[in-house]
Amino acid sequence: MLVLVLGLILFIGIHSVRIVADSWRTQFIAKHGLKRWKGIHSLFAIVGFVLIVWGFGLARQHPVVLYVPPIWLSRLNALFMLISLIFFAAARVPNNHIKAKFGHPQTLAVKIWAFGHLLAVGMLHDVVLFLPFLIWSIALYAVSRRRDRLEGKVYPPGTVKGDVLIVVIGVVVWALFAYWLHSLLIGVKPVM
Repeated sequence: MLVLVLGLILFIGIHSVRIVADSWRTQFIAKHGLKRWKGIHSLFAIVGFVLIVWGFGLARQHPVVLYVPPIWLSRLNALFMLISLIFFAAARVPNNHIKAKFGHPQTLAVKIWAFGHLLAVGMLHDVVLFLPFLIWSIALYAVSRRRDRLEGKVYPPGTVKGDVLIVVIGVVVWALFAYWLHSLLIGVKPVM
């Protein structure tokens, strides 16, 4: 579990700099340049991600049951994941109504992903993985939206084309994960 926790600290920590030290980040970029910041950020994120994957695999070898969710919550999580992947696509596809309305759909995608998984799984290692991501995404979304308001940031209006595209991408990626990739990468078949 220690490797998983260390990975979470590195990964979520580097992604939390704008929450806890935005002015320090701005000063660092002004002094050392954006490329150096992106390099450091990427290094911490990659090392953190690798440790999360490795640590989660290690932790799964010693399962500790915290609660046993009913099967219908697993089915509900499939819906949460579909919504999450549509929001994730909305962060990348320009001119969609989700980004226009919510501003930071990728952060909301992480929140929906983490919340849905917390409902559907009940092992200690699952809670250790998903709860920090849920807390982080709630905090980051609040800080990001407050920054948007202070800066007067307005996102481009959505179009039907953008909306159709994010739904199609979200559904395709969801189907790939639900029926193939999740089982291949995580070892758990979410749709039976």
